[in-house]
Amino acid sequence: QVSLVESGGGLVQAGGSLRLSCAASGIIFSSRAMGWYRQAPGKQRELVAAIGRAGNTNYADFVKGRFTISRDNAKNTVYLQMNSLKPEDTAIYYCKIVTLDYWGQGTQVTVSS
Repeated sequence: QVSLVESGGGLVQAGGSLRLSCAASGIIFSSRAMGWYRQAPGKQRELVAAIGRAGNTNYADFVKGRFTISRDNAKNTVYLQMNSLKPEDTAIYYCKIVTLDYWGQGTQVTVSS
């Protein structure tokens, strides 16, 4: 059974940092591209960043230079390092297996101004 469990969210002031983690199980993690998505109140879920099997990455324009996605295949975990956070980054952040319709439960990130 596939499971994705996010952690690391919280309340932070603008300009601060958070590191999100997503622990995966039930899949051959190293063979899967993984992504972080977010959904703010009243808005559609959107892609934040993705990382391929070989470690290649891509980012949404609104996080380039501030967020870094990485993975540790030995720990079956994907990370999202978020720096220089802005109030508009406030959302529930989800991880997802890019090519499968499996989502974690999400972790709330709130950035105060």
